[in-house]
Amino acid sequence: MRVTVSVIKADIGAIGGHTMPSAEVLGIVRDRVERERKKLLVDFYICHTGDDIAIIMTHTRGKDSPDIHQLAWDAFLKGTDKAKTQGLYGAGQDLLKEAFSGNIRGLGPGSAEVELDERPSEAFMVLLGDKCGPGAFNLPLYLAFADPMYSPGLMLSESLHDGFTFQIMDMDHAEGDRMIVLQAPERLYDIAALLRDTNRYAVEAIWSRKYPNEQAAAVGTTRLRKIAGRYVGKDDPPAVVRVQKIFPATEEFGPAFAVGPFVGGDTRGSHNLPLMPVPMNTSASTFFCCPMVSALGFSMHDGILTAPADLFADPFWSQVRDRIAEKAIEMRRQGFFEPAMLPMSELEYGGIVVRLRKLDPEFAVRDGHGEKAARTEAAITAEDPD
Repeated sequence: MRVTVSVIKADIGAIGGHTMPSAEVLGIVRDRVERERKKLLVDFYICHTGDDIAIIMTHTRGKDSPDIHQLAWDAFLKGTDKAKTQGLYGAGQDLLKEAFSGNIRGLGPGSAEVELDERPSEAFMVLLGDKCGPGAFNLPLYLAFADPMYSPGLMLSESLHDGFTFQIMDMDHAEGDRMIVLQAPERLYDIAALLRDTNRYAVEAIWSRKYPNEQAAAVGTTRLRKIAGRYVGKDDPPAVVRVQKIFPATEEFGPAFAVGPFVGGDTRGSHNLPLMPVPMNTSASTFFCCPMVSALGFSMHDGILTAPADLFADPFWSQVRDRIAEKAIEMRRQGFFEPAMLPMSELEYGGIVVRLRKLDPEFAVRDGHGEKAARTEAAITAEDPD
């Protein structure tokens, strides 16, 4: 059976700041999707990561279906109405356009979709990020799909031995978004050179090379600031990642996410902190909005989903979170100083930009002999020989 898995998520309001949506808003989104289920969907699941609500849907209408995207848009609009009546912070924050235009992309919510022919045992993960940019999953996906130190299946499984094709998005080019397609392992160094910069480059899709029609992963690469023309919140990517058999095993992603890579985001979208794996339906951290990711494992047959396995909830992850928390605390000790705060080119809040503009006229250009009235080293030495 050919099925599409669509994950669409948005921040439409949260309790007491950027924490978590209210139960009432979640209920309204769920009810709206349930109402359209028989007409449009095979199955669905609703959850949240931090203050972002995720609508996970299976259907037979393919990627970029206007009906599916309209359903998510309408559900978020209804939820926003309730968020406003409750005075939730940032109500409708990610809904950046007035009207739906056939596709959720370009309107604010993040989306990731994979269309597939179901395997007899179809297993996949849904990754949901919060307080982080679209490149937040770059390192874990690189390690799981391209590095046998983390993903031994690349050595042990014939299905994985040929490697994977990476589609990488350049999100910050002057002429607009650009895409490059690189194959691992042959172009491994080139892939690494791009993915190290999570602010500009992000994995958008990964495909099997042994089975070229089989997509392994899809990641949302929406940049909200490019849609709104200003900072309105972090981009908070979703991803759909197929696992097992011809793809890395579920457990091979664990060590990759346990690294806790430093990624941009956090408070005011202006800092670097480690990506924290958390259980689903976790409130955003009040420790400087530490970036977070939850992972839901699903099995699917004829488009019907099992209840998810909460992949970052087992006891092992408590120790991982403790270590990542130590990384976060150490980075925050550095305060505003780079790299704790992002470089000037990535700061998205206007205050510091305005401050720099005001300072600019006070700078003086040195002439060929140094500052005006500057004394030579010889003169200084003559005055004070010691």
